[in-house]
Amino acid sequence: MSQDPRPTYEGRQLPRPDEEVVDQGLGFDLTTLANRRHVLRGFGLGAAVLGLAACGSNSSSESTPAASSTSSAATGEIPDETAGPYPGDGSNGPDVLEQSGVVRSDIRSSFGTASGTAQGVPMTLELTILDMANSDAPFKDVAVYVWHCDREGRYSLYTEGITDQNYLRGVQIADDSGKVKFTSIFPACYSGRWPHIHFEVYSGQADITDSTKAIATSQVALPKDVCDKVYATTGYSSSVSNLSQISLSSDNVFGDDSAALQMGAVSGDVTKGFAVTLTVKVDTTTTPSGGSAPGGGAPGGGGPGGAPPSR
Repeated sequence: MSQDPRPTYEGRQLPRPDEEVVDQGLGFDLTTLANRRHVLRGFGLGAAVLGLAACGSNSSSESTPAASSTSSAATGEIPDETAGPYPGDGSNGPDVLEQSGVVRSDIRSSFGTASGTAQGVPMTLELTILDMANSDAPFKDVAVYVWHCDREGRYSLYTEGITDQNYLRGVQIADDSGKVKFTSIFPACYSGRWPHIHFEVYSGQADITDSTKAIATSQVALPKDVCDKVYATTGYSSSVSNLSQISLSSDNVFGDDSAALQMGAVSGDVTKGFAVTLTVKVDTTTTPSGGSAPGGGAPGGGGPGGAPPSR
């Protein structure tokens, strides 16, 4: 009987004889990993080869996203942060949460009597809310209010010229997995603040009309490599210089821990848009310490939320 002419490695025939050993596919890599761990276990060196399968899969011919920034899984309660000067939750003037239609998934356009639409690189935001008081179970049925600036760094309801708009603001109710998802545009970087997205968590939809009932108020930080790609596109020119003048460590919100529990994981590209995800752990046994918005609210007023440009 004639022998199979295909080359072998460690006694096994290569499934892809024309490729290098590292390009034989995940199944081949896992078998190699298992064999080597068995040999090395007696020397306490098993951990040294844990990266083999990952190296092999990264070298394969399968395509990967054009951009991907990941963050570590959340291990503690989401930090309480200021709602900033422009919350629109009634705590310092404008109140979008009292308006019919605020519960929506696509927040790019204004609703009600307003008709404006925010332009920019497409972005989706998915937050997974977990209940720390219930062993990190999905926190279903909580209401999550999200808001952020547009590509010029302006906030609807507050910035001159768009005080009659309410775009880039909306509420979603968490599903059985504790997830909420919004369709939006990538926010700008305005002077004095790292690029970010605000959110408040309420026990249920009935509570959103009273900002003092928020059980968590925090912000999502956006990775610099993704920001650099977005800000090189049309409409974001001012963000380039603003981002160059700030860092995570110097930001007055994320600077204490470089957004360790608030950095969004991002995938996608500027053409098809980016997907931002973050796991948010909420502890209802602690007293919320964030959410207080400075009085007034006119753009240029400063404060922990930063001051977007007046247009």
